[in-house]
Amino acid sequence: MIKCSICKENVAVVFITRVIDGKTEPMGLCMSCAQKQGLAPLQQMIMQSGMTQEDLENLNNQMSEMFGTMNMDEFIQSLPQDNSNEKNEMTDGNSMLRFLNSTFSKFGPSAESNNNNADKAAGKQTRNPEPRQGKLSRKNLNAFGTNLNEKAFSGEIDCVIGRDKEIERVIQILNRRTKNNPVLLGEPGVGKTAIAEGLALRIVDKQVPVKLLDKEIYLLDLAAIVAGTQFRGQFEARMKAIIEEAKAQKNVILVIDEVHNIVGAGEAEGGAMNAANILKPALARGDVQIIGATTLEDYRKHIEKDSALERRFQPVTINEPTIEESIEILKGIRQYYEDFHQVRYSDEVIEASVVMSARYIQDRFLPDKAIDVIDEAGSRVNLKNVGTVELEKYKAQLKKVQELKEQAAIIDDYKRAADYKVEECQLQEKIMELEKELGTLDVTVDDIAYVVESWTGIPIQRISETEASKLLKIEERLHKRVVGQDRGVSSLARAIRRTRSDFTRRKRPASFIFAGPTGVGKTELAKALAEELFGNEDALIRLDMSEYMEKHTVSKLIGAPPGYIGFDQGGQLTEKIRRKPYSVILLDEIEKAHPDVFNILLQIMEDGRLTDSNGRTVGFENTILIMTSNAGTNQRTNGIGFNRDNYDALEKKVNNAIREIFRPEFLNRVDEVIVFEELNREQLGKILEIMLEQVTNDVKEKGMTIAFDEKAKEFLIEKGFDIKFGARPLRKTIQRHVEDELAELFLSGKIRKGSGIQVSVDDGKISMIVVDLPVLKSALKR
Repeated sequence: MIKCSICKENVAVVFITRVIDGKTEPMGLCMSCAQKQGLAPLQQMIMQSGMTQEDLENLNNQMSEMFGTMNMDEFIQSLPQDNSNEKNEMTDGNSMLRFLNSTFSKFGPSAESNNNNADKAAGKQTRNPEPRQGKLSRKNLNAFGTNLNEKAFSGEIDCVIGRDKEIERVIQILNRRTKNNPVLLGEPGVGKTAIAEGLALRIVDKQVPVKLLDKEIYLLDLAAIVAGTQFRGQFEARMKAIIEEAKAQKNVILVIDEVHNIVGAGEAEGGAMNAANILKPALARGDVQIIGATTLEDYRKHIEKDSALERRFQPVTINEPTIEESIEILKGIRQYYEDFHQVRYSDEVIEASVVMSARYIQDRFLPDKAIDVIDEAGSRVNLKNVGTVELEKYKAQLKKVQELKEQAAIIDDYKRAADYKVEECQLQEKIMELEKELGTLDVTVDDIAYVVESWTGIPIQRISETEASKLLKIEERLHKRVVGQDRGVSSLARAIRRTRSDFTRRKRPASFIFAGPTGVGKTELAKALAEELFGNEDALIRLDMSEYMEKHTVSKLIGAPPGYIGFDQGGQLTEKIRRKPYSVILLDEIEKAHPDVFNILLQIMEDGRLTDSNGRTVGFENTILIMTSNAGTNQRTNGIGFNRDNYDALEKKVNNAIREIFRPEFLNRVDEVIVFEELNREQLGKILEIMLEQVTNDVKEKGMTIAFDEKAKEFLIEKGFDIKFGARPLRKTIQRHVEDELAELFLSGKIRKGSGIQVSVDDGKISMIVVDLPVLKSALKR
């Protein structure tokens, strides 16, 4: 028989003549291709007969089986002969038309009823013919799902690394006789969908038990199933059709990502059933197998509430991989990104991407965030290679030429097809030459750091710096921000180096009590530590313990218990640590907290973890716990000036007060109690320089310059010095005498962009003189 001119597979049953450039060319088409061409007579016959797309596909298959080895003469002889008085000489076209008419009449309801009526009139008993065993349909599965086996066979799925234990657990559940439906539970980005893809890869490679060797995995798209179902019953019909097809195939496993969406999917006002209720009977009978994937929170919120649905699933927890496991995962898949971006990733770059993303990107999970980092870094390096634009242009031209060549071959225009073939070879040569010229660029650690900086806003030099380098320089950097607390800073730096070094690896956080008078730098040191260790001051989580003085306020830390308002919001402490595990926790005025709060802190300082009201375990091993206290500092020590003896007396008094306030089991878990000294006038002068530098930078951002002479500085120290309150009065003095005056000058228009401001003292108060910028710069040089 003649094959279809377009698909070259099915039998041609419709013959047409096309006119191209004044020449007529005959074409034979199969039923499917003829329908796609939009032939009006054929469309009318299909509509009248009531044939569906599935009927057309079955008809094509039957014709291929019947006439695949039969020539035209044999086919004509096989047709039923007409005994009318018409001529017996028939052409092939008339024979084919008679065959089509007889075929379409089988699908027409009127024809069937007429035949039945005629048989009854003749006294014949009628019976339904035996159904023809054809190829089982997968129309709905293919329309609303993706065959992962086919993608795995064609190499469209990346290899799955480091999830062997989880995949084995899924295979074990699928191999069960009943309740063989695993549901993968884990945070977004930990690799739940990848496990389903890994199972498809194993099936294709025949690395599964015998029962699963012939299984085919379909990833369902719930959004596509719901889309367009505007009338009641349409969604249910689609779901039922998918279940029936999967049941008929007997080897289909359905994968539903975000499986919690089946609860309520397709539900409408008026009692329409949702997807979960449609699936329950099929799951109970074992007609279909499902692999679900969702987060722990959504599983608890949606599926656990429906106990009838929950008992049909077997949970498999997918934990976030460790840094070491994530590095191995990225090493396994880097080839895909190297080929795509035409770059190279060294082992050092892979390790840096995992470590930096784990430390600085807190709202995502490994390995997803590390993969995104190397992907964007590869894109950045690829864009530096200007020749890639020309290369992509040639590739687009090549694709277009190949399509034109195929179209010319379909209509048997071999001359044009040959011309396109020559052009295709020329483009392929150009692409090969250009790829050799471009070569392969290397992605560096700086590229990784740049991507992390663009995501988080943390300066690149802080990101690129190693942990060891930070710990060695931490004391020097803290001294620049915190003045007059040399002993405290040194003690803190030593303790940080000890607790964060590999020699004392442990699962609990470093914990300190900062004790001393008000305004001496306890909170400032905590801010400086957060910036030095974790990149910026946003890594500081500050809780005022005066808000936790009542017994019931303990629930604010870990979340309200079930049934209470705010249960779904989580705890103020646990939620923040869950989102930012690399943080400094500052508990201000710890002595004001209720005793039950200390019970929570005991668990953090001993085990390094806490369980919130939702049952989630939150790890504190990467945090630093700082508690501030004013205990024992209500009365100043006697003595003129400040010396070692004076400090020893203060330290002794503070330690005695702390022992009276806190229980022994609490103090035993604290790494170190650091007592802060009172500030003297000289130290306050250094603090003034730091504060005035901040004012200068703020003014500079507005395009102006400001300078303070020695008289102004002495005036501010004199007004702001108070040994009892530390540096806070100095901050208020600068606000009152400098910042308020600057605001008035700016709003009145006396200073503007490009102005220079000289700050001095006149008649016992601060005076500001507006001068030209060059004059001020020359004065500053002198």
